[in-house]
Amino acid sequence: MPPILRRVRKNRSVTLQIHIDEGAEAPPFEQVREQISTQARSGVLPVGYRLPTVRGLAEALGLAANTVAKAYRALETDGVIETRGRNGTFVAAAGSAAERQAASAAQAYADRVRRLGLGEDAALAAVSDALRAAYRQ
Repeated sequence: MPPILRRVRKNRSVTLQIHIDEGAEAPPFEQVREQISTQARSGVLPVGYRLPTVRGLAEALGLAANTVAKAYRALETDGVIETRGRNGTFVAAAGSAAERQAASAAQAYADRVRRLGLGEDAALAAVSDALRAAYRQ
């Protein structure tokens, strides 16, 4: 995909770069989601950066619009982006939504392992293993 350049604050150019690997195990929507998420969380895409429209990004990547829409929905659920109606889709401020969802998931996990009868050490070990596996990908 050719880089998508946009001017943001202080006349700084920001480039959204997404590369779809057709031979990858991950489906295209997941590749789009992961690459935008990584760029937003690392600061490459600053808070408030306006993302291309679903149709525009789909055309640039050679994907179906529904594929990009699915990635955008997942990113919005994760709190990485926010849609402002007809004004477009923007990189959201990191933290608040993602931290709330993580806290909620952690509470649900704690309740579940307590009901299963696992001790604190076993529950923490399970979380550590899952996090290690997730972040190695």
